[in-house]
Amino acid sequence: MIDQSTTRQSEPHLVGLTSAEALKRFQIYGPNEIPAERKRPWLVFVQKMWGPVPWMLEITVLLELFLGKWTEAGIIALLVLFNAWISSFQENRAQDALSFLRQRLTVNARVLRDGQWQIIPARELVMGDIIHVRMGDLAPADMQIKTGQVLVDRSTLTGESLPVENGEGSTVYAGTILKRGEATGEVIATGRNTSYGKTAELVRLAKTSGTLNEIVYAIVRDLIFLDGGLAAVVLLFAIFTGLAWQDFLPFAIILLIASVPVALPVTFTVATAVGALELAGQGALVTRLGAIEEAAGMDVLCTDKTGTITENHLKVTVVKPYFPFKEEETLRLAALASSDATQDPLDLAVLNEARTRGLLVSPPANLQFTPFDPDTKRSEAVFEEGQQSVHVIKGAASAISALNPYGQAEIDSDVEAMAGKGLRMLAVATGHDDQLAVAGLIGFQDPPRSDSGKLIQELHDLGVKVVMVTGDGQATARAIAAQIGLVKWDCGENAVQAISTKIDPDCEVFAEVLPEDKYNLVKTFQRFSHIVGMTGDGVNDAPALRQAEVGIAVSNATDVAKASASLVLTNAGLGNIISAIQVSRQIYQRMLTYTLNKIIKTIVIVLFMSLSLIIFRTFVTTSILIILLLFTNDFVTMSIATDRVRYSKKPNRWQIRTLVTAALGLAIPILVLLFGLFWFGSLELKLSLGKLQTMLFLALVFSGQGAVYLVRERRHLWSSTPGQWMMLATILDFILVGFLATQGILMIAIPLSLVLFTLVVILLFLVLLDFWKVRLFKSLKVE
Repeated sequence: MIDQSTTRQSEPHLVGLTSAEALKRFQIYGPNEIPAERKRPWLVFVQKMWGPVPWMLEITVLLELFLGKWTEAGIIALLVLFNAWISSFQENRAQDALSFLRQRLTVNARVLRDGQWQIIPARELVMGDIIHVRMGDLAPADMQIKTGQVLVDRSTLTGESLPVENGEGSTVYAGTILKRGEATGEVIATGRNTSYGKTAELVRLAKTSGTLNEIVYAIVRDLIFLDGGLAAVVLLFAIFTGLAWQDFLPFAIILLIASVPVALPVTFTVATAVGALELAGQGALVTRLGAIEEAAGMDVLCTDKTGTITENHLKVTVVKPYFPFKEEETLRLAALASSDATQDPLDLAVLNEARTRGLLVSPPANLQFTPFDPDTKRSEAVFEEGQQSVHVIKGAASAISALNPYGQAEIDSDVEAMAGKGLRMLAVATGHDDQLAVAGLIGFQDPPRSDSGKLIQELHDLGVKVVMVTGDGQATARAIAAQIGLVKWDCGENAVQAISTKIDPDCEVFAEVLPEDKYNLVKTFQRFSHIVGMTGDGVNDAPALRQAEVGIAVSNATDVAKASASLVLTNAGLGNIISAIQVSRQIYQRMLTYTLNKIIKTIVIVLFMSLSLIIFRTFVTTSILIILLLFTNDFVTMSIATDRVRYSKKPNRWQIRTLVTAALGLAIPILVLLFGLFWFGSLELKLSLGKLQTMLFLALVFSGQGAVYLVRERRHLWSSTPGQWMMLATILDFILVGFLATQGILMIAIPLSLVLFTLVVILLFLVLLDFWKVRLFKSLKVE
């Protein structure tokens, strides 16, 4: 925001546009802004009813309507709508958070219109406008300087940690910050045509497929194969035995209902929403729920340097005095040739270090200060000391070392050595009148955050490869990398040019990269089947943040970076990334439990029904009981989203075929138990078909709920305590179905003793099955 009261007299050689011409160009080129995109809530809701799970349910609704079963069709239709509402509600909440992050103050601009300087909203600027910028402004558009000199912080756009001098004929880019000076220039690009806008357009084009949909598709695909195969077998059986289609079609519908993972999308959404709330309390705002699940498998983290690994402000790290000067004397002289008023980052760093050391307690009298001049590349101070005037000059080492030709070789050698360590160098000279001597060199660096090295080691311990990506030079990048524990930086001369086609798997540092290089680097890692995280804070990071499965904007990020990211850190540093990984892996464990449990139940139910029909020519359940089973099992097991679990020490990947194999290994023993109960109930207890169906319904509910506790731990089921909400849901579920069974609601009534008998048999069997589970999971490497 600029000073609203500021105006300037027009300069004779700068005419500017008329209001009429500006309006004409505005109508042609549009406003100077990047329009935000947001899906309409109703469209999000409709999209949630399009996918493998909704398709299966919608087909079931049509079949139920065809058979005239209006109640069953209505219940299933409500399930479709419930799923869509829950998922769209959570996504819209995330979009609301994102919209909040995009809110910003209106940026104004000083523009020459109709021969007068005016202040207008920056969105009204057009190409050809003459504008004026000065220290503290955010450049409102790309402008070519006509008069003046400015120091520009381009870190949010290019990743450069040090400001850049811009004079006549050079370009100041939209979105950069003016640190010193003022200038007048012509607008040469607005909106999407600015460098800022082109980066935003790259953000719009960038997208990641995500893994959640792939998981759901894979699970549904395998269940459909199983369902289709069994339906084909039963169809052949029906043809050969003369089973009427009026009996076969309802059975096929029951198979379809039983195999649909109805609560899978909702459970994933609830689990990630619970994780998002947990992360919000730890300083990380989730703007795309799917990123939480994807973070569990993240094995590469590409992190920006400036403002992410480093503090994004310069510090004095080296003071090299030359005889007869001392270190503190050299630093004090440099501070005298600096001023807070310039807001020059180098001046501020020198003054801060001098004050920290207590060197400016008693400044000299009659101090005169001349700010940095880009032409001479130095600033100067003059003060009285005794009866003499003392001069102090601070500036570029190449300009100052020439004042001391006899020691120039030594100075140049020191400058080269310190530059090789990634330091920005200034030299200080002092003396009387023209008799000046070089007092020493001062080295600056944007230092790493105090916790960066520790965090990178923790990420390595979690199995995540860390890659530093920066727009800074090789020397600076190597120096920072060495301080934080990234040692593999020699990636070849053409490392940056090659990142769009190949990657050195050991490389940990990429320097001198452009925004499209970061974007291409993420895509290349993804092409080699890595799940990629990307951290950043600037406009230059936005395309890569959007492309990565886990885009992470740090706390001081620009609004464009935050809008592009799927995770926004609200605390300084990278500490919350560790929490995000841990929480995401806990969510993975919960969803692994749900998925294993669902596959086990599906295999058990469809095989039990199909084989019972083929072998015993008996329908062991009804469509209404299967629908009830969805509520008493699938939706109750949504409480898994709150289960108390441990996170794994390495990235998690979904191996659906392995899970199906493990589930089959556990489903077969449960299937054997169910047939045993079928035999016992029909032959020993002489139960009628209705009562037998009730007992078997209870057995399916009890075994389905018990399987949750069986598979939630890869070790023995008693090795950890489940979450209290999950245990409460299970207890209430058992009480509810026991009540329905004994009261004959929606089923034929059976005595309480038979309910308890079925429950005890199932629980004892699952305890024995747990020993087989531990061996099975270990052999299949289910983690």
